[in-house]
Amino acid sequence: MSKEVVKKTTINLEVGLDENQVPVEMKWHASDGGGEGECKAFMLSIWDGAEENAMRIDLWDKEMSVYDMQRFFHQTILTMADTFDRATGQGDVSKEMREYAENFGKKTGILG
Repeated sequence: MSKEVVKKTTINLEVGLDENQVPVEMKWHASDGGGEGECKAFMLSIWDGAEENAMRIDLWDKEMSVYDMQRFFHQTILTMADTFDRATGQGDVSKEMREYAENFGKKTGILG
């Protein structure tokens, strides 16, 4: 089956490193006007269909606080649950992911 490409876009991630190769500045830009800005952390997951495994790049700058990292993970788990629900229609599993995110938030102290 042939794939027809109607449009192409580029998403760039730029990482500034200190002398110890630790991220100190991170910027992103979407070529189609999808946005741009600075960030303190990012997680990029790519599914390799040929190898049937996920590849990841997880970076955060040395100024990222533990509290902000906890919030970042909490929100990421919630958005993963939303994405999983849209992609699979498995609302029951997505609900469990959201429950886990709530428990995670309570254990880390970011939720009351």
